[in-house]
Amino acid sequence: MLFDFQAFIEELREKPEKKQIVEKYEQLVWPITWDIKDQEWYTEYLVKFVPLVYKVPEELKEDFDWGLLQQLVLGSFSSDYEIKKEKDQEEKELYIAVKSGDQSVVKTVSELWSFQILRLYEIYIEEQMNLHSLRKEEENEQVAIDGEREARIKRWKAVLDTMDKEELTQKAKQEQESKLGDLMGKL
Repeated sequence: MLFDFQAFIEELREKPEKKQIVEKYEQLVWPITWDIKDQEWYTEYLVKFVPLVYKVPEELKEDFDWGLLQQLVLGSFSSDYEIKKEKDQEEKELYIAVKSGDQSVVKTVSELWSFQILRLYEIYIEEQMNLHSLRKEEENEQVAIDGEREARIKRWKAVLDTMDKEELTQKAKQEQESKLGDLMGKL
């Protein structure tokens, strides 16, 4: 795997402008010695976003934990997402929308380069660590963060529900057209 959580944490520790992220997290939560999926913000929150299969860059298929990336995207407060299947494609696309000031950028994961994907991991993990520290530090912030987390989990469940219905509707439509075609052939 190209993204190494422990190496990333060590990198943060060494950067003067970033080391307070790790220090604060370790002071309020616990020392970061385990894997990413053992972190509280993962086990309490991101684990609730059960990942779907989606289109990724073919040449990077084996290089990243794509389910984890999807969980980080879905759980992020700083970006938005959409998962949809284009008519001419077999797999669903994961669209990520990031807003910076008055500009908005939308990209599909399948069109990203490895350095962009690595950067997404870094941005989203920093965000989760900062939010989790804030939750532990301020009761008012905990209420606000938990409310936003709950809203994002509900949205994901709604996306899953409507996605299933959409696929079933498409299959039913195809079956109907096929039966109609058979019927017309018999006339």
